[in-house]
Amino acid sequence: MGFSGTFIILYIFWIILSGRFDYFHLSLGIISCAIVAYASHDLLFKETKAKNVHTQFIRFVKYLPWLIYQIILAGIYVTYLALHPRMSMLIDPHIIRFKTKLKKDPSLFTFGNSITLTPGTITVLIEEGYFYVHTIDKKVAEGLLTGQMEDKVAHVFMEDHGED
Repeated sequence: MGFSGTFIILYIFWIILSGRFDYFHLSLGIISCAIVAYASHDLLFKETKAKNVHTQFIRFVKYLPWLIYQIILAGIYVTYLALHPRMSMLIDPHIIRFKTKLKKDPSLFTFGNSITLTPGTITVLIEEGYFYVHTIDKKVAEGLLTGQMEDKVAHVFMEDHGED
């Protein structure tokens, strides 16, 4: 599943981004995606079984709408802070440190990027099981510390030891 799965994902991405369906662009995509898939297939599908990859993919697709919703909510909140007349009093940046229960590299990567994609937060460092995150104010920091996003990422990558 490693090479072929990586190739399929890359090729679909290539087609979506290129938007061209002529012979030249499709064949160039095949060549490019084959080279990249050959060089990096073990990064995407590291130590996973085919069934797990399928389950993780389905769970990730289910996670994306929730993440997009969180990004929209956070964007509205950051806009509120930026446009508020007392903006300088409301914005209170913090760098928070918290221990994560996530162990797998794809889980840590996805969680860190999900945090950074959410307006008002930036993952600064992931080190020895700890996340260091810059937040725009205390409310955002408290929202992150609830662990809801971490639990959802753990579920995607089957680190929650639960069933679907």
